[in-house]
This record gives sequence, structure tokens and C-alpha cells, in this order.
Amino acid sequence: MKSFASDNYAPVIPEVLDYILKVNVDHARSYGADPYTEELAALFDEIFGRKVSSFLVFNGTGANLLGISSVLRPYESVICTDLSHLNVDESNAPQLITGGRLQSIKANDEGKLSPDRIQYVCHRLGDPHAPQPRVVSITQATEYGTVYSLDEIKSLRAVCDQFNLLLHVDGARLLNAACYLGVSIQQMITETGVDILSFGGTKAGTMGAEAVIFVNPELAKDAKYFHKRNTQLVSKNRYLAAQFLALLKNDCWMQYCNNANSMALKLATVLAQFPEVKLTQAIQANGVFAIFPVEWIKPLQEIIPFYIWDTFRNEVRLMCSWDTTAKDIDLLVAGIRKLKSGEI
Repeated sequence: MKSFASDNYAPVIPEVLDYILKVNVDHARSYGADPYTEELAALFDEIFGRKVSSFLVFNGTGANLLGISSVLRPYESVICTDLSHLNVDESNAPQLITGGRLQSIKANDEGKLSPDRIQYVCHRLGDPHAPQPRVVSITQATEYGTVYSLDEIKSLRAVCDQFNLLLHVDGARLLNAACYLGVSIQQMITETGVDILSFGGTKAGTMGAEAVIFVNPELAKDAKYFHKRNTQLVSKNRYLAAQFLALLKNDCWMQYCNNANSMALKLATVLAQFPEVKLTQAIQANGVFAIFPVEWIKPLQEIIPFYIWDTFRNEVRLMCSWDTTAKDIDLLVAGIRKLKSGEI
């Protein structure tokens, strides 16, 4: 099966599987004391252009909550958009794990968090009757497939500095964003002033390896305790480290993320030829958002799966993956043509 449902549907990139086999020899110390985890820590320092503190976890929820819970006190809050994965798709986990609160703000038309809306939330700082904002969390690329520019991140950093807030990035599709911007991770994260990063691996082709990067290592003084407390401390950590080593060495990720992005652009270009289809977002990463005629949706989902994003206006999400090909796009387009001709 191939699909446009999610980049999580895609298989693991071959380099990751090969590296797992490479480290699968002899015994190695557990819980991150192995040489592969040490090698990865040094590689992260190189990628971010400074000494950072890094922790490996099983999934994106674990990454977000390890980073945030390490710096959030129970009476504090996280500012995010109403569309963020943290707000929409992490169930009650943020509140349960952190003890704090999410303060969601309506995203702008691009699915982004605007600096002026952060200022509005902060007007009750110091008021014991209100949660106290501590962290601003943005998603790169956003849930709408759009990408924050470097200047946009710097503008958010400036507001954080104004109110003594920390800047967290949920980077589930960080590498797709880097490909779109044509910048390094250091330029996008370190040089814009991000404090904490959830470094996505799974959607880029790992088996289930995510990383939490404290770009400001002073914020990580309690993280090792939360790593265990949050049930994300991995005993055979070398297998998670191996996946990131495979993904990051020699910029292996770049060819795969570029393919996902280019396939999304190709898909959008083809869909734009049909007057019945309305694209709702610029194509900046590996997602395509479009409004389809309602009668098209179910038949096309049976040809190649995808998700409905907004039921009320028949907006769908089509995600391209590292292994998406032009043939997958042709399959969807052939289905549309059959619908238009009355064949199905």
C-alpha cells in the first residue's frame, strides 16, 4: 500500500536499518552510556554549532513533554496555536505530564503563531488567578505544512525575551523545513535563539527515534530525572542513537526530505489543473492542503488513503513521504479523471 495519509505510514529508510544492524553486535552499556550515544552527542554539538544537551526518546509526544516538563512548574503554561500538534493531538498528556496548562491561541491563516497574540496572553503576568506563561511552543513545519522563516522565529524570540519566556520548537518535520529554507539546523535553531527543540526523526525515516535538544544546556539540569519519570529513558539506547547517526551523517536526510518536498510541490501543481480543486496553503514542506468536492473524497480515499483535515469545508490533507513517487501522484490523478468522466 502507498498513501498520502501520513509520512508516518512510510517505511524506514534503508540507511537506518543498516545502521541498526551495524550496532547489533556484542554487549554495550545501557541507558545511554554506550559509545554510539556518545558519538551522537558529539554530532549534535557539531550540527548545532555549540555544546548542547541531548536526550533520545521513543516518540514525538515523549519528546515534546520531556522538553517542556523539564522547565515548566505546575502553575505555569505553554503558549501554542489552536492547530498545534501539542494542542490537538497529544490528548491530555501535556497537562498530565507537566502539571501545567496549554494556552492555545488562534493560528493565523498560515497556521502560525503571531508575536502580537503572545503579548495578549501575557497581560496577566504576575496575577495569581491566572496561569503564568513560561514557554512558547511553535511547530516547524506547521500542521498546515507552512514554514516559519528565520526572521519570523527571531520575532518570536524577541517577544519571549520581552516577557522572560522560553522558546520551544516542535520539530516533527524540522528537516523538511530546513530543506525548504535551504538553511542549516544551526542557522534555523541555534542562531534564531531557540531554547529547546523536539528533533523529529520518525517522519524523516527512522523507526521510532526522536531527540530532545536543549540548545541552552543550562535548562537541562533536571532533564535526566524527567527522562526517567516520563518513561522515556531507553535501556538499549544504542539502537535509537544508531538511527540518528544514520539519518544525520553526511546529510543523509537531505535527499529524502527534498524528495518528499518536491513530490508535494508536484502534487499541488497537478491538482491545481483541476478547477474543482482549491489549494488552501502554499506548498513549503511535504504537505498539500486542498478543498475537494465532497463526492470525490470517499472514492479517492479508496484508491489511495488520505485524511480529511476540515470536515466542514471538505479540506483534505495529502502528505508526501521520503518514498513518494510520481506514480503515486499519477494514481490519485487517474482517480480524479475517472470521477470526472463518470467511470467511478
